[in-house]
Amino acid sequence: MKPVPLPGKALRLGNALVVADLHLGYEVSMAREGFYLPRVFHEVVANLKKLLRAERPKRLVIDGDLKHSFVPEWREKEELRAFVEEVSPMVEEIVLVRGNHDVGTLWLRELGVEVVDELELKGWKLVHGHKLVEGERFIIGHEHPAIRLRDEVGAIVKVPVFLMGEELVVLPAFSPWAYGNDVLREIVSPFLREYDPASARVLVPVDQELLDFGRLRDLSRALSSI
Repeated sequence: MKPVPLPGKALRLGNALVVADLHLGYEVSMAREGFYLPRVFHEVVANLKKLLRAERPKRLVIDGDLKHSFVPEWREKEELRAFVEEVSPMVEEIVLVRGNHDVGTLWLRELGVEVVDELELKGWKLVHGHKLVEGERFIIGHEHPAIRLRDEVGAIVKVPVFLMGEELVVLPAFSPWAYGNDVLREIVSPFLREYDPASARVLVPVDQELLDFGRLRDLSRALSSI
């Protein structure tokens, strides 16, 4: 079964909705370092609930990095609890595929969340993407894929993207604070080194549509000639 990318930075796969890299609690972590940012928890939850109402999936799969801090603390735990309480009435099941930031999340099982390291779904293996595992076709997060574009006044803007390949699909980060990693300049996940993304299609979510920018190799050539 082919996964279906959605403008809301999510993926539809059968009766499941897949998102990645919510990084809840990011603002708390930044505050500890002296950087104060507005909380986006309610925005993230509202965007996700809008998707769930539109798609009506039975299962919500979070493909890693539900939370941000590597050091669990009480405010983050309360935010995770609130997140589950908001979302769980809208689906039959929530699955967290643990990412590298998801330390100290096994307690979510008390709230009915299934916590796993990988998930087989409709012929695809869902892992976060921070380390290689065996398999044939993967859906990952972790990379926060993005590209840089020049707007009509010459300013450079970075936009999140899907990378849609035959063997590898890379999700954009769901968090509005995850500005993204320019995959035309640098890659983070070992999966993008193992599975060359050059032939992957680059889809840019904009409002209620997806813009197809063609294959990554062709886009790279086009932008390098500008």
